[in-house]
Amino acid sequence: MIVSTCGLICDECPSFGPQCAGCRAIKGRTFWALEMMPNKTCPLYDCAVNVRSLSDCGGCAELPCPRFVEMKDPNATEEEHKAGLVKRVAVLKKKA
Repeated sequence: MIVSTCGLICDECPSFGPQCAGCRAIKGRTFWALEMMPNKTCPLYDCAVNVRSLSDCGGCAELPCPRFVEMKDPNATEEEHKAGLVKRVAVLKKKA
């Protein structure tokens, strides 16, 4: 199982492989961040790895912080988003 910095399970993502090698391998420069983010890096990766020198968000005492909660897949419903947050936090805490 490959887990991203924010707790997504890369192996379960349809973009893993063809569009993305995983945020750790590409240093947070995911395809969507390259298109949408001013600094071309996922804000969660940037915060955890570049700013806080953590391996992932699971090492942060503020998990789930406002940034983590606000980063929502635009294709997900609010219910899907909330369920995903719970799952991702659980994955990250299990790793810790």
